[in-house]
Amino acid sequence: METLANLESFVRSAESGSFSAAARRLALTPAAVSRNVAMLERNLGVRLFHRSTRKLALTEAGEHFLASVSGNLAALQEAIAAVSVEEGEPTGVLKVSLAPSFGVSHLLPLLPTFLARYPRIRPEWHFENRAVDVVAEGYDAAIGGGFDLMPGLVARTLAPAHIIAVASPAYLAGLTPPVEPSGLVALDGIVMRSLSTGRIRTWVMRNARGDEVTAALRETIVVNDPAALREAARLGLGVALLAVPDVLPCLESGELIRVLPQWWADAGAISLYYASRNLLPRKTRVFIDYVVEAFIREDYARRFAGSLG
Repeated sequence: METLANLESFVRSAESGSFSAAARRLALTPAAVSRNVAMLERNLGVRLFHRSTRKLALTEAGEHFLASVSGNLAALQEAIAAVSVEEGEPTGVLKVSLAPSFGVSHLLPLLPTFLARYPRIRPEWHFENRAVDVVAEGYDAAIGGGFDLMPGLVARTLAPAHIIAVASPAYLAGLTPPVEPSGLVALDGIVMRSLSTGRIRTWVMRNARGDEVTAALRETIVVNDPAALREAARLGLGVALLAVPDVLPCLESGELIRVLPQWWADAGAISLYYASRNLLPRKTRVFIDYVVEAFIREDYARRFAGSLG
């Protein structure tokens, strides 16, 4: 009878098309994954992969075998995880993807008390400005916005993702503030070039009456990172459009001021994403519950709402 390690190595290699990528997901070496797959092929008496220096490709027998075992493997893994930790402490590596500025400002400070409560969990947190493939890349969870809700993924809304215009008090001193977003063109604009599209990101802002106006920023300074956008605004270089969570500490300290207090753009929601398995590992479940509790305790849903002015 095949071992779970052999089957996992085969399925993950088939999904990723690479022993190396499968090894990263399984916390093994590529050589170990290759040995597991070779042992599986030897035991079955069939070749499951066509191997080349560039990639792996399933043979016809490999395709049939993958279709037969992949769903059953997931159920078996869930059953093992549920039974092995149900009565004990949550344990294991917790791989999470977070937007850098948001993650460092609002989620990293939660880690000390989380680890004090769950000392056998080992965080592996990736701070990255991209929407990861939670399932395919082996993440336990991701927090952010703009993720495609692919089959097998759950999104739990945490707070609104509202965009507001901000600038430093020093920059605004002596200037006549605009009364609507189109007036921003008269000021120095700090804008962001999208990493995914290569284009300058534009926003349509709205107010409580339902009016919608495009924010016309002059491209005085161009950056490609929200943290750099915020710091440039804080240094008095102009006006920037940023998500409320990214600038909340600066707004509360007075380092930044809202330029159009009654206007905001809606970028969707900040959500917690995780695989829609019936039996989540306890490490993932306690993390989800902890984050939801923290958002409620810190009143982030209200504090992140740019619509409140």
